[in-house]
Parts: sequence; C-alpha cells; structure tokens
Amino acid sequence: MTPIGLDLAQALADLREQAPLVQCLTNIVAANWTANVLLAAGASPAMVDNPAEAGHFAGVASAVLINLGTPYPETVAAMREAARAAVAAGNPWVLDPVAAGGLPWRTEVALELLDDAAPTVIRGNASEVLGLAGASVGGRGADAADSVEAATLTATYLATRYNCAVAVSGPVDYLTDGRNSLTATNGHEWLTRVTGVGCALGALMAAFAAVTRNGLEAATAATAMLTVAADQAAATTSGPGTFAPALLDRLASLTPDELASAARLGHV
Repeated sequence: MTPIGLDLAQALADLREQAPLVQCLTNIVAANWTANVLLAAGASPAMVDNPAEAGHFAGVASAVLINLGTPYPETVAAMREAARAAVAAGNPWVLDPVAAGGLPWRTEVALELLDDAAPTVIRGNASEVLGLAGASVGGRGADAADSVEAATLTATYLATRYNCAVAVSGPVDYLTDGRNSLTATNGHEWLTRVTGVGCALGALMAAFAAVTRNGLEAATAATAMLTVAADQAAATTSGPGTFAPALLDRLASLTPDELASAARLGHV
C-alpha cells in the first residue's frame, strides 16, 4: 500500500483489465509517443481534437487529456468542448498546461479551462504550476527553470482552489490533492532527453483516473508506473536513443507486483 492507501498493483491490474479509452487533445510533437505509451501501458488512445467531434467523443471516452503544448484557436475550441463534456458526463480529465506562465495567450487559455470545467488532475513542471498562479515566468518553453520545492505551496493552493490533484514533475515528483501530499523518487535523467515524456505522463494519469476515480491516486499510479519503467529501461540501455523504445517495452512488461515493490513513495 502507498502512503495514501492506494494499492498500486491493483490499480495497474484494473487498468489492463479495463483498457480505458483516453481521448488525447495534445500537441503535434508528442501525439505519436503519447499514443504508444498508452498502448504499452494497457490503455487505448484516441487523438480526437476536431472541434466538431471533441465534445461528443469526450462524453463517451473513459477519460480526457488536454495538453497545451502547441495550441491553435481551433484546437483550443475543441479543448473547451471536451472539458465541458467530460465534466458533464462525469468523466475525469487531465490538464497539462505546457509553458503556462511563460506565454500569455496559452496561460489565459489554461486559466479559462480551469474556471470553466475544473479538471481531475493538473500535471506540469514547477514553472508551469507556478505560472498558473501568476508566480513565475521562469520556464523556457516546456522546460522548468524553477525547482519542484519552490512549487509545493502553489500546488497545494491550486489543488484546493480547483478541488483536484496537482502533480509537479521533476527530479523528485510532488503530488497533492490539497489534503494529502506525496513525493515519488523513481526515474532517470534520460526521461528529460526524450521528447513528449511529460505529455505522455499526463495521458497515463488520465488512464489511471478512469479506473481509480480519484485524482491523487491516478497521478500517483501513473507517476510510479512511468518512473519505475524508466529505472528498468535505463538499466539495460546506453543512452536516450536506446532508452526510448526500451521504456515502451518496460511499460508493457511491468507487472503489478513489480510496480508495487519498486515504487518509492513518501508521505509529506
């Protein structure tokens, strides 16, 4: 059991049994990798981001990811429709506010989404999380210039304000729902040398949210799964080029018991 009472082994077993359908409104850089990560983990991706279809699909999908990596007016319209439809249907959705705080228009879009249809999970790096609260412009594109430690109070504030979980990704991941907080310390530096890993993590959180029905549990399970698989992949590879496909292999082969025993989680 994790410090929040989550059975990681059962969560992974449930994900693979249920194979949740995750609608991904994501960026052009990460779309293929995100779909492959979901498939390797045991979920089913659907990259439906047409404004004429996104709302309808969000109502029937198991969960939704909204990622602001490469937003355009048309895709933002689809994101608004998808978020509203997911909430109306009682389906979880995850917001990944890429470069929030550093670029004004997408920051405004992220805040509008939060106010219009609060998500189940917000996932970002420290600079993005701080940026949602107007506290930082320290990021460089999708890269963080702020430490995870600097964003913990802001993460707790956002979790409380929007009644959701907030996951701050970094060398040590910080996860909170405003009441309970965790750290996760698995992972390898090569995760930062493969494009789209954080984006795919948001999608994996959406997949777990479909089966756990709890934002903090979903964020914890997804973070643990990706980082434990990264540890395993790094042990048998020599650099980012061999690490990336090995990570997919390890996500696919990771057993529920391996996940539960290898995850390093601490209560804050």
